[in-house]
Amino acid sequence: MARPSPTVVLVLLAILAAGCAGAASPATQAPPTRSVPPPATPSGASSPTPTPASSATSSPGASAAAVVAARLAKMSLAEKVGQLFMPVVYGPRADGAHGENQARFGVASPAAVVAKYHPGGVILFPWAGNVANAGQVAALTRGLQKAAEIPLLIGADQENGVVSRLGSIVTDVPGAMAVGATGEPDDARAAAQVTGAELRALGINLDFAPVADVNVNPANPVIGSRSYGSDPSRVGAMVGAAVEGFHEAGVGSAAKHFPGHGDTTTDSHTGLPVIRHTRSQWDRLDAPPFRQAIKRGVDVIMSAHVVMPKLDPSGDPATLSKPILTGLLRDELGYDGVVTTDALDMRGVREKYGDAEVAVRAILAGVDLLLMPPDFRKAYTAVLDAVKSGRISRDRLDRSVTRLLTLKAERGILDGDPVDAGEAAGVVRSSEHRKIAQGIADRSVTAVKGAKSLPVKGKVLVTGPAGRRLADMLDGATASGTGDTPTAAQIASARSAAAGADTVVVTTKDAGPAQTRLVDAMAGTGKKVVIVSMGAPYELERLRGYDTALAVYSDGATSLRAAAKALTGTLTPKGTLPVDLKR
Repeated sequence: MARPSPTVVLVLLAILAAGCAGAASPATQAPPTRSVPPPATPSGASSPTPTPASSATSSPGASAAAVVAARLAKMSLAEKVGQLFMPVVYGPRADGAHGENQARFGVASPAAVVAKYHPGGVILFPWAGNVANAGQVAALTRGLQKAAEIPLLIGADQENGVVSRLGSIVTDVPGAMAVGATGEPDDARAAAQVTGAELRALGINLDFAPVADVNVNPANPVIGSRSYGSDPSRVGAMVGAAVEGFHEAGVGSAAKHFPGHGDTTTDSHTGLPVIRHTRSQWDRLDAPPFRQAIKRGVDVIMSAHVVMPKLDPSGDPATLSKPILTGLLRDELGYDGVVTTDALDMRGVREKYGDAEVAVRAILAGVDLLLMPPDFRKAYTAVLDAVKSGRISRDRLDRSVTRLLTLKAERGILDGDPVDAGEAAGVVRSSEHRKIAQGIADRSVTAVKGAKSLPVKGKVLVTGPAGRRLADMLDGATASGTGDTPTAAQIASARSAAAGADTVVVTTKDAGPAQTRLVDAMAGTGKKVVIVSMGAPYELERLRGYDTALAVYSDGATSLRAAAKALTGTLTPKGTLPVDLKR
């Protein structure tokens, strides 16, 4: 379906609000028509029960544009500026007092924050006290929407795998790299459908997924297994399918991190990465997944706090770059949906300018939604003052608000339908969803080395970070567990326990020096050593002395069960490595 462009909506606004006409809006390219095929069923899995989207989703067109224009015409300047923000609010209840809300917003409760500042949305996190159980989350989102004059985007970072903000509340769906290992876009679609349906049942209407970064750098400290892989075509197919899956579930999706975060050795949470891809390299490596996301009608594209000097020589991160966000993303790729920043509390965007100036520059660069400003009141005041002074024009402000309202109309959010707690109980972690997730995990298991030596035989010892959990899934196995960073005493204990075993299974996850020492110690016992790699499989290049290696890409229970099946011979690994390894 076609998204009505801000130009169309602003023309309607001019008609609806006579006497308010200003300068003519520059023409913008309309986005491609969305193509949303019926849910596909991956091999060996039943498709999730589709969650119907609202009528606003099915027929936005001119009627939705008129609704958006009418809303915009009634909004005050302060309300419009508020729509540009998506902060974190604190506490498990919409009406519950929390000290962080008082300190950051000057009011006690999440509902009071919403009523005072009219933000376009909020994002939920367990560390903010927002996530305890399904009923609590549903009640929180219901209370937040009740407090909002304009219904909220309620977002979550639920990529699955390593970034799973809702934890055990939702189905343990394998992350992107595991999905990439199946080679099946239908699995990416099904994973998004499952997650999207569960988020929608909880009152969360925007998932900050899928990750569209092509992980071509084995040393990447921030993307890794969050990516579908290192092949741009495969990643693009998975991203496009995931966008469709989210839409079929009735929630919005956000492709991230534009223009690409896959070739860096710096974490943008703690520093400012510089990626030196030429324009031709960017077209070949980074662009394909974003092109696919746009083609499938993605709702939001998130900017990256990375510098790409060949795309913008200014030295500013992409989040603050008009050549990248407006020139490349909007003008060249034709994207006219919502552009959001990555979290503005990350160091990568804070190195050059203050927190107030960052917010203003992001809007001027082409951003519509300011995510998680570290000092909300400072950023809000700076943007409001910039509009009043003319630095940010009223027309520019209206374009962003129009995009945000259009997204809300398309996803049925403006309808204000309340969350039904009973719906959450019947959807979240349903047996059907768990079956689909397990099927994806089973298809993702990849035999990187020594497949012919499976299944394991005799007495089995399991060690490493997930040693005890995996051992519990293997009949007769014993465990010598360690943490993510095995101590010398834990390694010595595992080595002693290995004396009574025929095979040692070592679980690893993005192995650093301590896990490497554990593998070396197990190899030194002379026993058969099997590695179960639970993160990005690049670690298998560094580790030595093992006989067999399985990659399952996650340490979630679903992926560990798939590993147990492969170890015992009830599953033949069929996954393919989604990244290149030097073996």
